[in-house]
Amino acid sequence: DQLFMPSVRADVAFGPANLGVPKGERDAIVERALTQVGAMDLIDRTPHHLSGGEKRRVAIATVLAMDPHMLVLDEPTSGLDPFGRRELADLLVSLPQTQLVVTHDLPFALQICPRSVVVSGGRGVADGPTAEVLADTALLEANRLELPYGFDPSRV
Repeated sequence: DQLFMPSVRADVAFGPANLGVPKGERDAIVERALTQVGAMDLIDRTPHHLSGGEKRRVAIATVLAMDPHMLVLDEPTSGLDPFGRRELADLLVSLPQTQLVVTHDLPFALQICPRSVVVSGGRGVADGPTAEVLADTALLEANRLELPYGFDPSRV
């Protein structure tokens, strides 16, 4: 959602450019970040012409261009179709960075998060392996969380 430059290349280069990274090195950083998210083919496209999933991958590339140790993602699946959601999950699982994912998409959490913390009223009310947390129906109900109809976390 942070894309604002006239091209994907310029968006991904924005952070390193503001740090004074020389152009040649910056170009290599941009290519590495876009390759990492599987979006190198988008490098010369205009960001506002990208699909939701493409925008999400490019936005992640802009962060990766800064070589972070940790990624913080707030509701990363919002607005994505099932294919874009699956692409995002595959991408996030492939990244080496520690990730803090805030989501109400419980199947997505089960897919990518080995550990989950349920927060309610600003306090942590549960902390453990995601499959165990999501199997606790009383916990989910008490905290206004719900798995999709027919979803069985023990089958994943």
